[in-house]
Amino acid sequence: MTMASEGAAAPGSGVAGGGAAGPYRFVALGDSLTEGLGDPVRGGGWRGWAALLADALGETPGSVALVNLARSGALAADVAERQLPAARELAPRYVSLVVGANDTLRDAFAIERVAAALDLAHGALSADGAVVLTACLPDPGRMLGLPAPLARPLARRMRAVNTVVHAVSARYGGVHLHLADHPWTTDRGSWSVDRLHPSERGHRLLARAFHAALADTGLPVGRPPALTLDGRPPSRAASALWMATKGTRWVAARCTDLLPGLLALAVKECRHGLAGTGRLLDAAADHATRGALTALGADRLPKDPATPPAADRVPEDVATAPGAATMTG
Repeated sequence: MTMASEGAAAPGSGVAGGGAAGPYRFVALGDSLTEGLGDPVRGGGWRGWAALLADALGETPGSVALVNLARSGALAADVAERQLPAARELAPRYVSLVVGANDTLRDAFAIERVAAALDLAHGALSADGAVVLTACLPDPGRMLGLPAPLARPLARRMRAVNTVVHAVSARYGGVHLHLADHPWTTDRGSWSVDRLHPSERGHRLLARAFHAALADTGLPVGRPPALTLDGRPPSRAASALWMATKGTRWVAARCTDLLPGLLALAVKECRHGLAGTGRLLDAAADHATRGALTALGADRLPKDPATPPAADRVPEDVATAPGAATMTG
C-alpha cells in the first residue's frame, strides 16, 4: 500500500523536507517489511511501521506526510535504481532505507553489489539533507527455523549485509537501529504467520524503536506510537493453516533461484562441520565484506565494533574458490 498526503509539495521542489509550502515528508524505501506486510488494514492493503512512525513524527500530529515507495521483493539494487530517484524528487525530511533481506535469499548474492547500492542511496539522500533511518535485520534462516546447515549460510549473508548497513550509516551520519539485537525480535507474537514479517505488534514495536532513536538525536517527535492492537494477533492455528496453504508457495516464490545453490551451501557446511573447519567459511565471508567496504573507500568508513575481526589471511582454497565472495555468506 502506498500512502501519500495531499498536502505534499510538488515533486522537484528542490527544498529538503518540502519547504514552507507543505508539511515535512517521510519517504519509506525498501521491501515488504516497510511496505507493511503483516499489519493488514480493513478493506485490504497494509499499514506497517512506517505509517505508524509517520503519525508520531513532528511536533504536532499530521505535520509529517508519508509516501511509502517500498515494494515486496525489492532488492538493494531496486531501491537504488528505482525508488531512490522518486524519493529525491519528493525532497523528504525523513527517509527510511531498510532493505537487504531479499538479497540474502538470492542465488547470485554478492555483498559488493549490495554495498554499492546502499552507499549510493544513503550518500545521495544525506547530501540532499534528509534524515536517513537504517536498521540491522534478523537473519531469515533463524526466523524460518531452518536446519543449521541451511541457516548458517543465510546467517553469514545477513551478517555481511548488517555490517555494511552499519558502516554506511555511520559514514553518512544516519539514524541506525540495531533491530537484530532487540529482544522482541525473538518473541513469536511479534511476527506474522509467515515468520518473516512483523505482526501488528511487531510493526508497532519497530515504529517505537525508530521513534526512540530519533528522539535520542534531539529531533522533534510527538508521542510514541501506541502499542494497543487494532486487530487480533495471529493464532497457532492460523499460522499452521497459512504455512500449509500459502506459506510454502510464498517462500518458494521468493527463493526459487536460491534453492539449488543453498543446498550446495548446506553440503559444503556439513563437510566443513565434519572437518572442524567452519571458521574458513566465516573468514571467507568476512573477507568478502571487507572487500566490499574497501571498494567504497574503507579508509573513510568507521570500523564496526559489533563485527568480530576476521583472520588477516583467508585460506586460498576458500577465498578464491568459485563463488567464494558471493555464495559463502
